[in-house]
Amino acid sequence: MEGIFNFWQYTGFANLTAAHVVMISVGLLFIFLAIRYEYEPLLLIPIGFGILIGNVPFLEGAGLQIGIYEDGSVLNYLYQGVARGVYPPLIFLGIGAMTDFSTLISSPRLMLLGAAAQLGIFLTFLGALALGFLPAEAGAIGIIGGADGPTAIFLASKLANGLNGTANLIGPIAIAAYSYMALVPVIQPPIMRLLTNDRERVIRMKPPRAVTQREKILFPIIGLLLTTFLAPSALPLLGMLFFGNLLKESTVTNRLAETARKAMIDIVTILLGVTVGASTQASVFLTPQSMMIFGLGALSFVIATAGGILFAKFMNLFLKADDQINPLIGAAGVSAVPDSARVVQTMGLHYDKNNHLLMHAMAPNISGVIGSAIAAGILLSFLG
Repeated sequence: MEGIFNFWQYTGFANLTAAHVVMISVGLLFIFLAIRYEYEPLLLIPIGFGILIGNVPFLEGAGLQIGIYEDGSVLNYLYQGVARGVYPPLIFLGIGAMTDFSTLISSPRLMLLGAAAQLGIFLTFLGALALGFLPAEAGAIGIIGGADGPTAIFLASKLANGLNGTANLIGPIAIAAYSYMALVPVIQPPIMRLLTNDRERVIRMKPPRAVTQREKILFPIIGLLLTTFLAPSALPLLGMLFFGNLLKESTVTNRLAETARKAMIDIVTILLGVTVGASTQASVFLTPQSMMIFGLGALSFVIATAGGILFAKFMNLFLKADDQINPLIGAAGVSAVPDSARVVQTMGLHYDKNNHLLMHAMAPNISGVIGSAIAAGILLSFLG
């Protein structure tokens, strides 16, 4: 009987708490949303399953730990890619290798919409400071407004990593960022409808001009020098983004570009999703700080979406009638690539079945990626 009792003490059933049930439910919800509604399944399924792994309860205080918390375990080693900011630049390399910058090159004015959407980052930074977070922690929280999971993880690993008096907020920030990325089709449409009228939603934009191969090759080189000289701390992200794009556009490194945009980014996404999910153990995740981070993240996402739309409306005040911008594409200024651009396309077709906005929306979408990385670099320079 004593042996049976000792066995029971070490089972997850004996150590299950309400907090574990909550986190396991969150993990199951992520998996359900990914499978049933196809909300970012490549992210939510690994993260959701990782949450299940990280919240199998164990007997605390007995020297027994699991998952990323056990020294020497496989997940512990893999989690170092998150904790040390290794995975985000590799994901940016893959994004660069799969992205066509042609629309941005042909319509550089649309880059301003991506810049305007970064308003959410800095306003959320101020909001986090007002709630009592340390400046470094507030900077890491603010970047959630860019709706860019890799950038959020990269900045959190540098500013809110449990060192120098800061709390370790990597898990909550990563989960918040990826959650709002996955919910782009749910969150953005109401904001887009609220801030635009019927006339604006059916504005037809001129087709983008054809871009030469020389322009495509020069863009990542010039873009790298301009952006990284402006924010050198963003070099790990932007350097890999533009390098991946050069591999694609040079046409002489197709094998490398193919590997970067397929096999490599898939592997890194799996490792990042599972290890981030496994880091959200109930005892360290269900805290007032985490709840505030989720609230601030939602607010920053709304502000970022509104910032892009309102700035498009502002630009139209100075443009001729036949050269105006459909304000819906301003919502793509958040850097959830390509989901926010797809939402714009869907909304545009809803109001005009022949108005295809996807290519136009990709310009602020891509510039949003670049803008959030620059914002991260600026915050890291001042707060790191």
